[in-house]
Amino acid sequence: MQFEPPLEEGRLLRRYKRFLADIETVQGEMLTIHCPNTGSMHNCMSEGGRVWFSRSSDPKRKLPGTWELSETPQGRLACVNTARANALVEEALRDGVIVELAGFVQLRREVRYGEENSRVDFRLDYARGPAFVEVKSVTLGFHGTPVAAFPDARTARGSKHLRELASLARQGVRAVQLYCVNLSAIEAVRPAAEVDPQYAQALQAAVTAGVEVLAYGAELSPAGIRLTRRLEVIL
Repeated sequence: MQFEPPLEEGRLLRRYKRFLADIETVQGEMLTIHCPNTGSMHNCMSEGGRVWFSRSSDPKRKLPGTWELSETPQGRLACVNTARANALVEEALRDGVIVELAGFVQLRREVRYGEENSRVDFRLDYARGPAFVEVKSVTLGFHGTPVAAFPDARTARGSKHLRELASLARQGVRAVQLYCVNLSAIEAVRPAAEVDPQYAQALQAAVTAGVEVLAYGAELSPAGIRLTRRLEVIL
């Protein structure tokens, strides 16, 4: 995934009201831009830190740009635009990067499924049957360790998705939880039980039910992002 037009650099002044961020560009321009992240963004931003944003030329938009990348307090790059995760995963699926999910004959997004009125991120159809894939974007990293964690805030929705996947797995349908790690210099992912113990418990229950858990890491730069390699999952 390439950024077109190229991202512009600035520094973060503050994030507030969840979806707003004040920044100063390298040219000294003061802007309020959209923050496309509903999480806490814990450990992936700091006031005064470098950020990169996409600028919009759409006159109907209220805000002139969207926050895309952040330099974390640990010196990593994080993609804070969670809407990018599914596009990255689709690109990797179609390019055969995620080898565990290769060979599908059809890919569909946002397909209704489950007992709790959910929409799955991807339904992949194979000659032997379907696979249902839920995607989560991971940006929570820590000093002194290459292990990232998910989630960075309590997520009832994330637990719901795990219950839906577990129900499918118990019926003999292939169900996959895929972590898209949008954070550089990471080697493994774990559940953040210290943030959301219910999610961690739901993940363990899903694995017991037969849900597959995969994690793939991204290469990030202001020029673009792409998923490149499988990471370890620590349960």
